[in-house]
Amino acid sequence: MTAPTAPTPKPTVTEREARQVAEAAREQDWRKPSFAKELFLGRFRLDLIHPHPLPADEHVQRGEEFLAKLRDFCETQIDAARIEREAQIPDETINGLKELGAFGMKIDTKYGGLGLTQVYYNKALAMVGTASPAIGALLSAHQSIGVPQPLKLFGTQEQKDTFLPRCARTDISAFLLTEPDVGSDPARLATTAVPDGDHYVLDGVKLWTTNGVVADLLVVMARVPASEGHKGGITAFVVEAASEGITVENRNAFMGLRGLENGVTRFHRVRVPAANRIGPEGSGLKIALTTLNTGRLSLPAMCVGAGKWCLKIAREWSGAREQWGKPVALHEAVGSKISFIAATTFALEAVVDLSSQMADEDRNDIRIEAALAKLYGSEMAWLMADELVQIRGGRGFETAQSLQDRGERGVPAEQLLRDLRINRIFEGSTEIMHLLIAREAVDAHLSVAGDLIDPDKSLSDKARAGANAGVFYAKWLPKLIAGQGQIPGAYGAFHQQVDLSPHLRYVERSARKLARSTFYAMSRWQGRMESKQGFLGRIVDIGAELFAMSAACVRAEHLRRSGDHGREAYQLADVFCRQSRIRVEELFGRLWDNTDDLDGKVVKGVLSGTYEWLEDGMVDPSTEGPWIADAAPGPSQRENVHRPIR
Repeated sequence: MTAPTAPTPKPTVTEREARQVAEAAREQDWRKPSFAKELFLGRFRLDLIHPHPLPADEHVQRGEEFLAKLRDFCETQIDAARIEREAQIPDETINGLKELGAFGMKIDTKYGGLGLTQVYYNKALAMVGTASPAIGALLSAHQSIGVPQPLKLFGTQEQKDTFLPRCARTDISAFLLTEPDVGSDPARLATTAVPDGDHYVLDGVKLWTTNGVVADLLVVMARVPASEGHKGGITAFVVEAASEGITVENRNAFMGLRGLENGVTRFHRVRVPAANRIGPEGSGLKIALTTLNTGRLSLPAMCVGAGKWCLKIAREWSGAREQWGKPVALHEAVGSKISFIAATTFALEAVVDLSSQMADEDRNDIRIEAALAKLYGSEMAWLMADELVQIRGGRGFETAQSLQDRGERGVPAEQLLRDLRINRIFEGSTEIMHLLIAREAVDAHLSVAGDLIDPDKSLSDKARAGANAGVFYAKWLPKLIAGQGQIPGAYGAFHQQVDLSPHLRYVERSARKLARSTFYAMSRWQGRMESKQGFLGRIVDIGAELFAMSAACVRAEHLRRSGDHGREAYQLADVFCRQSRIRVEELFGRLWDNTDDLDGKVVKGVLSGTYEWLEDGMVDPSTEGPWIADAAPGPSQRENVHRPIR
């Protein structure tokens, strides 16, 4: 056996190289229609989402049967206060979830799983997440981004036969990509997997390994150095967590999700069979991004559950609490907050259910829809939780245990606020999601005119791109002038006792306005467009609001047709759309009237120390130490805190 070569040093990459790595990982083609993609292009394709797609009867029956069992388990077997108090999910609770089949919700029945659809998987996460957000994170990390999903999409039959039965009932999995010096910029990935015969030898350190402390199986992203017979590149592996050379060096603690089993994992000369490689070398990031296309839906699903809980507590509390002679809910300042929570919860559920059903049917490409759901859900759930704390007043800031100790109902409103905060960072921060979605939103433009703004392209390439762009825009731009949104009575099927058709006409008009704004910005800034992150973020936020309005209206009409609270659904959709339209108009105004350039100047001043005098008069309680921990490869010097659940 030949000795493996020494691990390669941490890569240093330029901004352009980092972007090229990210670009190579994204799916390049659009083989199926996408409602959200069309929306960003100024085309309101209501036919892609209406009538609302529905699950098959057998899927509904299977899903509802499991939800009934899960509800009983949540109500009788989950002690949320204990998890918060002890900062750990009890082993017996995890084992109970295994026996229930909760770790195999998305795994096919032929591998011992429950074979639930995306719709019912997300409903289950929403429910269990209200009982304990830490348990929701445990189950989601295991199935949405852990071993089951990438193997389902990219694994060999042998890998599926070997690992999926374990994941369905006994083993917990984790996904390891992030490193101490690598967040959303995977081009800097330093963990290596050096080929050695029929094995790879892994060296490196992974940070924020959700489930990593208790995991039995790991999906690890590592860089394979290019060599003879090896293409190299970032590659995905299934790794046994108990392998020699793996050390969980720390169980991390956070402001929320106190039961989260998240740690730091070191790999030192860990031998992994080549048979455990997922897909070819160099395809790791593409596998990760494709997995997240539907995996991202789990997070907004739990945000829906949080919204439902916020609504319940707001309703019960604000009806019982009286001030100045009437319930606080009837004071306009409080009532507007309750209305926001109710309307937004309705819209979030509409977005998640619609996206999930489209994922199950696999008729549409939902990469943008799932990303928008994650972005919008995480931001709006945080706002709803913040409003609930405000509605509760001092009791909202007080812990549930303290409330209970002094004889009141132990409502964990402050805990929810802490638990939800990470969702704006998990699985792509809001800022990264803005850029990711913006890249997809302008894909059609870059496809026809990208060479025009690429400094590395030749004059002949630019000339060819100019000709192609001329043809594309000659056909596309005239269609942005007029549309159904300007025709009175359009979308008349949504004109019931409450009229939602004006909102759909507004979406259609706004989609065209959004596309025109994007085109104008590209014409104005050209190659500098990618640096205009404030502008791109607002473009994406407008698209998210338009998607949510569309989903809310379609869901309301679906509920009306099915006779299931249709009147009330129309009312909620109407209120949500009116609130959303106010936000959209503000965002449109801020596209061109903002402080982005001034902010940039201030930032440069802050970094250069120009405003350091402003920091006088404070004391910094931070401890000494490096901003980023040393992640040099080598043997671990710390105790292994890996704690598999048995």
